[in-house]
Amino acid sequence: MKITEIVNKNAPSVSFEIFPPKRDTTLKSIDATLDILAELNPDYISVTFGAGGSVNNNLTVELAKKIKHNYGIEPVVHLTCLTHDKKDIDELIIQLKEADIENVLALRGDYNPDLEIKDDFKYASDLVSYIKSNGDFCVSGACYPECHLESKNRIEDILNLKKKVDAGVDCLMSQLFFDNDLYYSFVENCRIAGINVPIHAGIMPVVNKAQIERMVTLCGASLPDKFRKILNKYEDNKEALFDAGLVYAVNQIVELLASGVDGIHIYTMNNPVVAKRICNGIKSLI
Repeated sequence: MKITEIVNKNAPSVSFEIFPPKRDTTLKSIDATLDILAELNPDYISVTFGAGGSVNNNLTVELAKKIKHNYGIEPVVHLTCLTHDKKDIDELIIQLKEADIENVLALRGDYNPDLEIKDDFKYASDLVSYIKSNGDFCVSGACYPECHLESKNRIEDILNLKKKVDAGVDCLMSQLFFDNDLYYSFVENCRIAGINVPIHAGIMPVVNKAQIERMVTLCGASLPDKFRKILNKYEDNKEALFDAGLVYAVNQIVELLASGVDGIHIYTMNNPVVAKRICNGIKSLI
């Protein structure tokens, strides 16, 4: 079933993102995480594209099959195109159809010096159009409340996002952010530009300083002063930072829900304790 059919139009969705285990481990290593996430009854679980980029040796589709058929939850499979050609994407589409998986997140993907760049898909919008023309999929896209790192400015970023939505995107999932005002401004700009699909807010609970420093470097998210105070106060106390990071994330979500957000997409980093603590904190609100 497509996630656009699952999500209650009158209530915000709650979903999770997980990543496949390393190729030298088995899918059983993530069962404990899935057991807890399934108990939380998410609307869907997105699965990132496995490290290495290989189509045939990638655990992403296998993990998505487990989520759908063993746990009864609809998966959203990440597909990247920067290092894949049409033949690769065709093979992945076949795998998805055989597994009865109807939801994908179409991404360009990040540059990797160890992988060859292919020429068939230059932008995520190209991949969106190709997927839509080769199957009845619900296609989601990524968006960036603080602009994509490669965009010159917000205007260029929104125009490029409009092209992606016009190519067939049914739903948007945002990159992580720590300042809700930035998200509200971004959504307003999208609506002015004629982007009217649901925009699910991406929230990453920060439970250690190294994690957030790495993620900020990768995605360019800014840290508001009130969040920096938390990091500076508790950076040497792991338990305190864990609790403070979760409280901050819950407060973000509570405000977003009160403001009528379309959905909350929680980046779990495969930590079921984090997901459970957050869901327990908002269960009466959704």
